[in-house]
Amino acid sequence: MNERQALISFGALSQETRLQIVRMLVIAGPGGMPAGAIAETAHVSPSNVSFHLKELERSGLISQQRESRSIIYSANFEALGGLIRFLMEDCCGGHPEICAPAAAVAACCAPTVEAKCQ
Repeated sequence: MNERQALISFGALSQETRLQIVRMLVIAGPGGMPAGAIAETAHVSPSNVSFHLKELERSGLISQQRESRSIIYSANFEALGGLIRFLMEDCCGGHPEICAPAAAVAACCAPTVEAKCQ
């Protein structure tokens, strides 16, 4: 992940409802959640949640897919892992043992280890 993409991602996450939605979708796992359930759980109107989902999708942190008449949103675990890896890239001035716990979390969703997130 480059700095520009990281800034877009952090910008999307810097709003309370959007952060809450991403956390919900991470908990939901790869199966995701329908937009209506997200709105209900987040206690926001459908139009409000639609706005937030669009911003999160634009940032690449979530994705959508149509299932029948529903739109299912899910976390983009690869992008979220990339954001964590971006933060930890030059961890602790060359002392990776200090950052080992955080690095393990970032490795969870590395592109080559995607199955661990499921």
